[in-house]
This record gives sequence, structure tokens and C-alpha cells, in this order.
Amino acid sequence: MLRTVTGRLLKHLFADAGYDRTTLMDKAAFLDFVVEIVRRSDPKGFHVLPRRWVVERTFGWMIRWRRLVRDYERRLDVSEAMIHVSMGALLLRRVAHR
Repeated sequence: MLRTVTGRLLKHLFADAGYDRTTLMDKAAFLDFVVEIVRRSDPKGFHVLPRRWVVERTFGWMIRWRRLVRDYERRLDVSEAMIHVSMGALLLRRVAHR
């Protein structure tokens, strides 16, 4: 996904602890991105993690699209294109209603 980002508008990435891999970190450093790994401080109970709500909210927006509810696509590029289409439609809807 990082290879498709060519604009300089995106500089800071937030990721879950599951994405704390050397491949991601090396690729992000190569492309001059800052990656912040959001880790859980206490495994017991519910705690609001900083910036984690942004990821969950985005997933909630994508779930509104029927093809993104389940992994229907066989090819990764088609699945990625559907994510781009759904987020583009969301942005267009917001701009149109201003």
C-alpha cells in the first residue's frame, strides 16, 4: 500500500502493533514516512487508545460498501481498487454536501 502513495500530503502513519515489522518500517523510512505504532498499555479492560479510533472509524465507513464486508475478491489489486472507490465516494459525498 505504501508504494501507491506518491503525494506528499501523507507523512504520518498510525499502525496497530500487528504491523510492527521490519519490512514496513524499512519501506516507510525509505519513503520518508513517520510510522507511529499504537500499542496497548494494559491488556485488561477497555481503554481508549490514542489515534486507534481513526482506524476503527475508517473501517466502519468501508463496511457500508457491500463488496467490502467480506473478502469476495480473488485478486488483491481489485480489492485495493474497491477500497479506493469507496473512500473516493465518501470524500465526494462530503464535498457535495457542503
